[in-house]
Amino acid sequence: MNLFEEMGLPSSLVKKLAAQGITDPTPIQSHAIPHALNGFDVMGLAQTGTGKTAAFGLPLIARMMEQNTRPGPKAVSSLILAPTRELAGQIRDTLLPLVRDTPMKIGVVVGGQSINVQINRLDKGTHILVATPGRLLDLLDRRAVRLDEAKFLVLDEADQMLDLGFIHALRKIAGMIPADRQTMLFSATMPKQMEEIAGSYLKNPKRVQVAPPGKAADKVTQEVHFIAKAEKPGLLIELLDKHRDERALVFGRTKHGSDKLAKKLETAGYAVATIHGNKSQGQRDRALRAFRDGDVRVLVATDVAARGLDIPDVKHVYNYELPNVPENYVHRIGRTARAGKDGAAIAFCAPDEMGELKDIQKTMGIAIPVASGRAWADLPDPTAKPKGRGGPGGGRGGRRGTGGPKGGAGAHGAPGGAGKPQQRRRRRSGGGSGPQAAA
Repeated sequence: MNLFEEMGLPSSLVKKLAAQGITDPTPIQSHAIPHALNGFDVMGLAQTGTGKTAAFGLPLIARMMEQNTRPGPKAVSSLILAPTRELAGQIRDTLLPLVRDTPMKIGVVVGGQSINVQINRLDKGTHILVATPGRLLDLLDRRAVRLDEAKFLVLDEADQMLDLGFIHALRKIAGMIPADRQTMLFSATMPKQMEEIAGSYLKNPKRVQVAPPGKAADKVTQEVHFIAKAEKPGLLIELLDKHRDERALVFGRTKHGSDKLAKKLETAGYAVATIHGNKSQGQRDRALRAFRDGDVRVLVATDVAARGLDIPDVKHVYNYELPNVPENYVHRIGRTARAGKDGAAIAFCAPDEMGELKDIQKTMGIAIPVASGRAWADLPDPTAKPKGRGGPGGGRGGRRGTGGPKGGAGAHGAPGGAGKPQQRRRRRSGGGSGPQAAA
């Protein structure tokens, strides 16, 4: 008897896991599955790449097998909500082998695909529905799906759903599901608002946590390059040239910026794909498939690809632009070093990103090792009157990089010497940020 059997999973499920080569549960699975099998609500906190999908999927399927109920027309027996289309599809792909040779039917509804096709598929009822909140609300408004028979609710990557502005959608959807249900909430971080959500959605939940929020996978090596913004493309190409045969995931902030960077990489001779909120679902699926299959070695993406996606053998993650939300850095670099493998996370920090870097290091409780350049000095308050002549690096009230001697040029184009004051800009736009972009 293996550990999955000892936890109380049906032997048919254990055999299907063994057929996939899965014989030992991960820590989050060991902690969460027994509570879920006993009918408790569960709040699971774990970093990305730790097997959260099976942690809720296995007990969900086991309990549905035990109840052996058939959903009515347009009805759903269990609902799994995910923040992005890609994650919803991946959850379905993980669960499908576990319900093979059973009457259970798994459906997926996400934006970017024909809503009429989805309406037709939902007509006869669905045992397990995986959905993004935006598209599910569209279907509910059209009376194409019913949640009054749902006995199970799962919120996966719940913190990202909050980040993307789905809080009101979640409240509306949860209000349509009977109060007599089992709810499981899984997240990589635990912001304050999450505590409120947990208090509203979960009843006396069992809380399981296998890694502190903000902690990266153990086998990820991290480094940061302090570099002027204009010099970033050249450094990225220089570093990519060192591992052309290995997969690299490059994160930017904006949709337009990601497309622009991809064109520069294509000009440099790389086969590149892009993923962001302006891409159709078909385009996003094709890009991911090409990256997984090795047809392209570089994938440029916004944070729409930062969560939950299990892309095998990604050896390098580049934070070409640092995220505005520090927790997203952890999710981004979680795309590498998965399933016990090694990986590298390389960050680029321009002068106006120093605040983001400090927030990231504070959240993670570490100082990221410096690979090149030296840390940019803090920008002065632009409204403050100068206190006499000179300033850091010899400028008059301006902030200069400390990479060069006596205010000279710093590493990778870091500016030095005298110059005009620079207004610190905190960019707040992000690719795929917002309910419509991610649904």
